[in-house]
Amino acid sequence: MPATEHMPQLALEGSSDGSIIVDLAGDWQISSQRVDPTELQAALDQSPKPACIRFQTDQIGHWDSSLLTFLFNCQDLAKARGIEVDETGLPEGARKLLDLARVVPPKTDTQQTETKSGFVTRVGETTLDGLDACMDFSSFLGETILSLWRLVRGKAQLPWSETLLVMQQTGPAALGIVALINFLVGMILAFVGAVQLTQFGAAIFVADLVAISTVREMGAIMTAIIMSGRTGAAFAAQLGTMTVNQEVDALKTFGISPTDYLVLPRILALVLMMPLLTIFADIIAIGGGLAVSTLALDLNLIEYLQRSLDAISLNGFLIGVFKGAFFGFLVGLSGCYFGIRSGRDAAAVGNAATSAVVAGITAIIAADGIFAVLTNILGI
Repeated sequence: MPATEHMPQLALEGSSDGSIIVDLAGDWQISSQRVDPTELQAALDQSPKPACIRFQTDQIGHWDSSLLTFLFNCQDLAKARGIEVDETGLPEGARKLLDLARVVPPKTDTQQTETKSGFVTRVGETTLDGLDACMDFSSFLGETILSLWRLVRGKAQLPWSETLLVMQQTGPAALGIVALINFLVGMILAFVGAVQLTQFGAAIFVADLVAISTVREMGAIMTAIIMSGRTGAAFAAQLGTMTVNQEVDALKTFGISPTDYLVLPRILALVLMMPLLTIFADIIAIGGGLAVSTLALDLNLIEYLQRSLDAISLNGFLIGVFKGAFFGFLVGLSGCYFGIRSGRDAAAVGNAATSAVVAGITAIIAADGIFAVLTNILGI
């Protein structure tokens, strides 16, 4: 029977010079039965200790990495006992593979643990990351402003159908949640004002409190916060998904500006819709204050409405409307920025939506504080 049909076999023979001859026969393959090196280990541990290990492979058939694994085990056993290994009798291919394996250096850094950076290093890295983020946002803001300038000149690649669709999604589709929140805000303002004003017999001034605070501040702020959580997150998720699907890269390949085609319609829709939503929110919030005043404070309906109209000034109304438009720009900018700059996986899209909401609300509050300072300085 040919040797190639044999199972792997191992035989040990002694030599006159004190060496051990390892006679290998049969097929040494992974699919074959594994040879136990216990017999070889016992021979190496006998006294006197063998001087060398030699191999006899005349009867060996097919072989693969199973043979190499056995040879490595033999080398390890011999090295642990200080016994030399003579590879002359091995097949030429096996000797070359063994030499190649020994040339590859061992990986020395696999067990290294990450060293903790010092405080100064962490502060420096955080500062550099912050500067990089500021530069990236400045670049995106510049691209958006240039896109708006191209729109003014009539050269922007603006899809008007997409813009109208986004306007419908950010305007009429948001009336329900805007009405609910602002009605509750108007009721809360009326209740808070009534607790204090009724102590002085000035309950009628609740109308002034609700009207002025709503028109100048709360209407625009609450609507913007609602739109940041509703629309800003949606913009980030939409553009982030397009980034993951390489749709943004496809637009660049076709020579279409992603800022014109994706960012501009969304920002433009919010800038146009937010003033209208702010006016709607003002009316609803005043209605919430009216409900509390007429039902809980027994104020006259006509008198309340007249006091509200007298308290609202044109400057205050226009400031609130302008705030709404500017807050819409901030919400759209933050949502589109984090969406376009999203990573390439699902987790990155979720992080982009979260970051868009947080950044949008923070920008709204900060901008409102700046508006308050400026209007106070200008006496408006």
